[in-house]
Amino acid sequence: MTKIVIADFKDSLMPTHELERAILTAGLPGAEVVVYEYDPGKQAEFSRVLHDATALLTGFIPVDAQLLAAAPNLRLVSVNATGYDNVDLNAARARQVKVCCVGEYCTEDVAEFTIAQMLTLVKNIRPYIHTVESRKEWAYDYPACNPRLSEMTLGIFGLGKIWACVARKALALGMHVLAYDPETIQQVAGVEMCATPAPLLQQADVISNHMNLNATNVAFFDQACFAQMEHHPYFLNMARGASVVEADLISALNEGQLRGAALDVLADEHPQLADHPLLGRENVLVTPHAAFYSQTSLRKLQEISCKNIVHYLTGQPEAVFKFVN
Repeated sequence: MTKIVIADFKDSLMPTHELERAILTAGLPGAEVVVYEYDPGKQAEFSRVLHDATALLTGFIPVDAQLLAAAPNLRLVSVNATGYDNVDLNAARARQVKVCCVGEYCTEDVAEFTIAQMLTLVKNIRPYIHTVESRKEWAYDYPACNPRLSEMTLGIFGLGKIWACVARKALALGMHVLAYDPETIQQVAGVEMCATPAPLLQQADVISNHMNLNATNVAFFDQACFAQMEHHPYFLNMARGASVVEADLISALNEGQLRGAALDVLADEHPQLADHPLLGRENVLVTPHAAFYSQTSLRKLQEISCKNIVHYLTGQPEAVFKFVN
């Protein structure tokens, strides 16, 4: 019998699973659909759940050789995210397990969120709220003011749909936009493309990371990188926490090398927030990997990842978006 396991960390599971169940059972009549809340401390229990699984749907569980060995019947891992750095592709290939991810589902949402976070930082929204609500002061000059957005330069790391959408919105606000990717150079109307990171680091008033995590950009933003940021910019990370050396980011904030930061991801995808050194700062916005979150994106994410399973298990691999191994 076909068994589909939907599993992830508690805070990464979908709020409800009705849509996922509906798509899977409609496309795979008689299939068993199991939803499992993943706990790294309960590997033996999870192995029992996976033992007779045909497909695994997950976003962030580490899919390594040990997990795959516990699932001898597994044919497909459907990652309900655009990134798949949590999957050992070589181990999956060795066991002839296909891996697929989702493509376009949240470009507009992440771009909107990025612009919102940038505006919140540049326009000092958090300090103003703090001084009014906590200090009980009515002081427009409480924080230092910034130039208008139309007088500022945005530097974007990472090419693809999301960065292009962010760039279009920033251009509409009158910003000068620079862009760089360590793997690809492409021309985009209105954006100054850079062959190296240097122009972005030296000229940008705001730097936004949208790189898909891979071997070229792990720990990309480190002490040496922050030291080159001549305009003491605001730093936004809406991609993956592993692209940033968090200790170096904290030092850059403490030393004034960065004016502030907006972080939708941290070094740990499931961080311990008690006494976290990035929290409680007026110039730092930390959100729980929420940039993608909207009614539309949730629906599309579930539809694509579940239909990928249905297509593959019903012999329609050409309809899957997209195999990554």
